[in-house]
This record gives sequence, C-alpha cells and structure tokens, in this order.
Amino acid sequence: PKMKEDNCLHAALICLGMLYYSHAITTEKLNHARPSLHGHHEKGKEGQVLHRSKRGWVWNQFFVIEEYTGPDPVLVGRLHSDIDSGDGNIKYILSGEGAGIIFVIDDKSGNIHATKTLDREERAQYTLTAQAVDRNTNRPLEPPSEFIVKVQDINDNPPEFLHENYHANVPERSNVGTSVIQVTASDADDPTYGNSAKLVYSILEGQPYFSVEAQTGIIRTALPNMDREAKEEYHVVIQAKDMGGHMGGLSGTTKVTITLTDVNDNPPKFPQSVYQMSVSEAAVPGEEVGRVKAKDPDIGENGLVAYSIIDGDGMDMFEITTDYETQEGVVKLKKLLDFETKKSYSLKVEAANVHIDPKFISNGPFKDTVTVKISVEDADEPPVFLKPSYIFEVQENAASGTVVGKVHAKDPDAANSAIRYSIDRHTDLERYFVINAEDGNIKTIKALDREEIAWHNISVFAVEVHKQHQEAKVPVAIKVVDVNDNAPKFAAAYETFVCENARSNQQFMTISADDKDDSANGPRFIFSLPPEIIHNPNFTLRDNRADNTASVLVRREGFSRQKQDLYLLPIVISDGGLPPMSSTNTLTIRVCGCDSNGSLLSCNVEAYILNAGLSTGALIAILACIVILLVIVVLFVTLKRQKKEPLIIFEEEDVRENIITYDDEGGGEEDTEAFDIATLQNPDGINGFIPRKDIKPEYQYMPRPGLRPAPNSVDVDDFINTRIQEADNDPTAPPYDSIQIYGYEGRGSVAGSLSSLESATTDSDLDYDYLQNWGPRFKKLADLYGSKDTFDDDS
Repeated sequence: PKMKEDNCLHAALICLGMLYYSHAITTEKLNHARPSLHGHHEKGKEGQVLHRSKRGWVWNQFFVIEEYTGPDPVLVGRLHSDIDSGDGNIKYILSGEGAGIIFVIDDKSGNIHATKTLDREERAQYTLTAQAVDRNTNRPLEPPSEFIVKVQDINDNPPEFLHENYHANVPERSNVGTSVIQVTASDADDPTYGNSAKLVYSILEGQPYFSVEAQTGIIRTALPNMDREAKEEYHVVIQAKDMGGHMGGLSGTTKVTITLTDVNDNPPKFPQSVYQMSVSEAAVPGEEVGRVKAKDPDIGENGLVAYSIIDGDGMDMFEITTDYETQEGVVKLKKLLDFETKKSYSLKVEAANVHIDPKFISNGPFKDTVTVKISVEDADEPPVFLKPSYIFEVQENAASGTVVGKVHAKDPDAANSAIRYSIDRHTDLERYFVINAEDGNIKTIKALDREEIAWHNISVFAVEVHKQHQEAKVPVAIKVVDVNDNAPKFAAAYETFVCENARSNQQFMTISADDKDDSANGPRFIFSLPPEIIHNPNFTLRDNRADNTASVLVRREGFSRQKQDLYLLPIVISDGGLPPMSSTNTLTIRVCGCDSNGSLLSCNVEAYILNAGLSTGALIAILACIVILLVIVVLFVTLKRQKKEPLIIFEEEDVRENIITYDDEGGGEEDTEAFDIATLQNPDGINGFIPRKDIKPEYQYMPRPGLRPAPNSVDVDDFINTRIQEADNDPTAPPYDSIQIYGYEGRGSVAGSLSSLESATTDSDLDYDYLQNWGPRFKKLADLYGSKDTFDDDS
C-alpha cells in the first residue's frame, strides 16, 4: 500500500510539472510579442551605440521530481527556436552540469529528459547551457543561453538527532517544569517546500516523570519530589517526526539518561541508641577506645557528618574526632584512667550534618544523638612516683653520707605491693650517690665539687618487690650549692714593664681577677698590697672597685736597668664570699728603655751597654757569627765521636779487664816445633789486604809500604807495633779486631805464661822484672807484676 501511495504521489507531481511547463511555454510566447525584449541598446565606447539582438527563444526554470523510479526517462522540458521551421535543419545542443549523463536532449525536437534518479539532498539544482546550430555547418544560429533545472523535493529523509544518546542531571525534589535538557533533531528535506522538514517532538518512554516540549525539544520534570534515594536514574526516549507530526511523516528517536543529583534532604541517624565500650586503665592518652557511626543516605558533602560530645561524666576524660573517610566518630582517651578511682563513664555523642540546605530545613533537625557507655578495665600497673621529677640541693664538699633528698613511689593497684629503689648507674658513672632501697633516701658517697660539676642528673628506678618487670623511672636533678672554697687569682699570667723615664703616679698596668666560685662567692674583688710592703717605695696599687680591676702606678721616678732590671710586686686579692678568701699573686715588672712617647725600645741590660758603641746591625752580625761558630763546634764534636778509639787503653783502669784467657799456654818461645811466628800473621795481610770478618767494609784499607815485617821475622815487638799501627790507621776495624785467639802458643818459652790464673794459686817465684825492658807500652804490666819486695814493703 505504501508503494502505491508513493506512485500516486509521483504521478501527481508529474502532472503538476507538466502544467507548469505548459504555463511556461505560454509565457514564452507572450514574452516574444513584448516590445521590451527588442531594440534595447546601450552607449558603448567613443559614442558607439551597441544594439542587443532580439532573443530568438526564451524559457523559464525547469523542475524535475527527485527519486523518480518510473520505467521511462522523465521529461524535464522542451526547447524551441523561432527560426525552427520544422524542416530539421536546426540542431539543438545541450552542455553544462550533468549534460549527456543525467540530462539528454533530442537534437531535433529539443525535448530534455532525465535519465537517472535524482536526489535533492545530494544536489538541489543543475545549471545547463542550450544552443541552436545549423545541422549541416554547425554554425550557431542563436547565442547560447543558460537555464536551471531544479530538483523538486519529496519527503524521503527521516529526522535525525545530533546524538544517539544524551546524559543530563537534575537535582532531586525539583519543582514540576524544571528544565532538564534540550534535544535537537534535523531533517535533510527542503524546509521551504511543504512540511517535509517540519518536526514535532514527543516522549515515548519516561512518563510520568518527564515531559518534552513539542516544538523546542526541551525536556522538563513532570512529577514533584522525585527522591534520589528511591530512584537515582531514569531512561527517557524522545521522538522527532516530520510532516508536522501528521500521518505519513517520517520519524527518528534518541535516548536520554537523566540522573537525579543529591541534595541534603535526609538527617543522620544512629542505628542504635546505646554503644558499649571498654578501655584498659593502662591505655595512654590518644589511644582509640571505640567508634560510632550515624547513617546518612545523602552522598558527597551532603552526607558529611561531624561528631561531638555534648554531655556526660566522661567529657574531661574522653574526646571524639571524625574520620571523614569512613564517616565514623572515633572515641579516644584524653587523660589517664585509674580503675581504682572510677570504673565507668557515660558520654552523650551528637552527629550533625556539616552542610545544611535551607530549602529543606523543614525536614530537620539534621542531627541525632546516642549514648556511649565506657567501662574501665583493671590493669597491672607499674609503680607511680608522687612527682614527675625531683630537684634537690646539696652543698659542695659535704661529708660522705650527707642526705640529698628522698623520692617516693607507690603501687597504684589494689595489692599495693612494696617498692624497691635503685639508681640507674648509667646516669651516675662516677658513683657520687647511693639510694636506700627501702625508703628512697639519696645520700652522697664522696665529696662534690661545684667547680667540676654544678648539676648531677640521675635517674631512679622503682620496681615492685614481687613483680620485677613492673618498674618506673623518674629523673632527679641535684644542684651542688657553691661554697667559697676558691680564692681569686690573676685573670692571666701578668708580666709588664715600666719605663726608666716613667713619671711619678703614672699608671702603667691594669689587672683583673677570676674566681672559680659562684658569683655570690666571687666579686666584688678587693685588691691590695701585703701589709709588709704597704709603703713600697717603687709602686703603689689603686683598687678600681666598680669593674673589679686594679691599677698599678709608679710611686717614684728614675728607674735604671743597670741598678735593677726586674721587680716582683706581690698583690693580695680577696673575694666577696662568706667567709672571704684571698690569695697573693706576683706581678713581674721589668725596667725597660722607652722613648719620649713611652714606646718600648729595649729591656736588656747588655743591649743598653752595647748601644753606646754598636748599632743594631752590628749586634745582629755578632750574634750570627756566634751561631755559626757554635754550629761548627757541634759538627766537629760529632765527627770526632765517629772516629775509632785506640786499641790499647792507657787510662788508669784495671788492666786485667783486657787480658784474654787461653785454654792452652803452649811451649814458649823456644818451642820452634809448635810455634811459628808466621801463624800470628794474617796470611791474607801479606798482600796488603786484611779482610773484615764481622762487617762488610765500605772501602779497602791499603797499609803503608815499609811497615810490614818480613814473613819469617821473629821480632815480636816489631810485629805488635806493626799490628797496632794498622789498627790505629784502619777506620773500619774496631780495636778488638787486632787481638786474635790462638789455640797453641808453643813450648819452652823463656818468659813462661803471661796468665795470672796460675800465679794466683801457686807460690811461684817468677821474676817479672824483665817487663821493665819492654818499653812504655808494657809499663802497666811491669807495675803489676814487678818486684815482690816492693809490694811487701808497701804493705
């Protein structure tokens, strides 16, 4: 049925088009007869008159219906020229937009047909150019002329919304008619032709909560007091229909999701009337006791709840804060609890909205209250000192065993256990104090010195006798009270000078004092001279009093370094303690030479004497020479010490210390079989080189020629002298290297043994007088072993 309806509509439109075409042809003929189309001229350049030739054929706009689906091409219109006599000599040509593709012309009759289905929404009109030419020569018979073919619209496009889905928000409990959102649809059909693009809006789903304005598409609320807590989201379907909403019009739909936003229209409510909580008496302030929560169905800031304690006997012991993440009230301990004092508390807690909307104040009050009961649980508590800290005083130098003070702790539990006290030795490493474990009395062990330590900070433990793990600790500060036990002294090691040309009563020194004692036992200091020199002829002392200083003045004139260059002035300093203490301090005063302005020149007497004839440069040169001479002497002594001492010791000392004991004495000088003088000679020394046995020599010693005896010589004296000379001149050989030990001396020696071991134990009558003939080197031996009668006479 719909197809039949469309075909009928197309046929009606074609008939209308044909009627319009006939009217156009008639109008064309009428226009041909009008004289206004002929002879219209204009003035051209240089006064030339331009004539417009008369148009041979005229037509109006052509129309063609879109979406035509008939079997034959649609006749758009017919072109005809006045010069066309119908003999077929005129040829009609069509050019322009769509010519030959969409639009074709019969070159003989001038009929124009549309060969394709047209869509006005794709293209609303076409501009074409028509011309009549001679069929044989193609010579233009008329100038070309343009005409327009318009595509006639039909209702072939349904309305379309800008978005397939819309989202909108509206506060809950809004008044009826509150605007929510505006939806807009568009129609591609021609809005200037018929009602194809005239749209009407209607609501298909979402009633009775919402409505839509038919002409504007504005969606509004239709019910009052819509509650978000009951239903938060609504789905609405809106329809847009063309043809003014009449039957046969096309339509389109869209979905709108509408969300109710929250307002504070609900007060908070506690789910129960009483909360039960418990807390240990050992809990510390700030510890959480429990939580309460009031429910508010609102969300966001409209659901924020603040908690407070408005009444109860525990207002001073507990506090409540708000946890905004969980919307809970957190009950916390504010002060320490004592089970033995109070075992339970009651609180009245209020929960109120933070943000209140005045429009809904009539729904209030926006708060609620609840009772919180808290029971205190007993706990095994450590001892508690009566004070959080103790401060005691004790005088310095107090005798050992002096009582400093007393600390006291008790067991807060019902058992009231006995307490033992002790000192934390980490705080009293020097062990100055001791505490009585029973009563907590603190005493000194040794004398205290305030100047060494003014405050002693110790810690005292208190533990239960039967529960050693329960202990308490308290700080104890002990102040050492000052006693005047330190005399004042000079603030520094004063040493000054006075000029030889100083005037009488001239001040040349200011002194001050220090006292290790406290200020109460220190200043004011009193400066004075000892009584025995109160009338000192050289110097006097003036106590300045105000600033605890004293000035030293010259009593007379005419000091001389030559007579006395140094004065020692004793000064007595007393402090202001009770009883006062004093000390005598010595001020060293040198007499120096000064210029006329009092500037120091020299304080040495020698410098004063030499100053008459020598300049400062000469004195410096003399001192430099003295220093150089001293350095030379030191170097000479150092080098001298490095030289070797002589082999034979000539000092008056016991010669027996240098006698070497042999295991075998041998046969003496006449024992030629066993004795060979060559064995006493170093075979390596024959060639002039004597190697060291103990050290590696830095250089080789070359003996002087002519000093070595012949190898077969038996002159012992020459041999020994030669060896002594070698030893004396050899810087690499110590003295003891010149004496060597031999295992056999030989037999039949006239001199016999030189050992004193045998002569000391036997009554030998050996005569040692021949030792006197051996020379000065053996004089000591001759004196020791000389004439026996001499010794007897001496005895």
